[in-house]
Amino acid sequence: MTGERCTSGCRTKDHDSYGACLQSKGVKTYLASPSKGLDGTAQKKWDAELSAYANARKQGIQPDGTTMQKVTAAIKASDKVGAAYGRDFNVAGPMKGA
Repeated sequence: MTGERCTSGCRTKDHDSYGACLQSKGVKTYLASPSKGLDGTAQKKWDAELSAYANARKQGIQPDGTTMQKVTAAIKASDKVGAAYGRDFNVAGPMKGA
């Protein structure tokens, strides 16, 4: 009976259950409980934003925040001017009280 419950791609075919076969391959779920606020899509988006921010910082750019919109704006501004946004120049905000 051992091995009959393995996945079709199992190399050893010696597992006692399908679950044991999957565990040996390192298969895991990815944040699949939206009712508890665990959402894989949101996590991937957040990770991508932080990665983009880290890459911008490695280039000497200092975005105004970690959101993708702010990181992208800082990178575009840096490319347009040829200098690192936040270090070499900033964009002035609107004047208050004028």
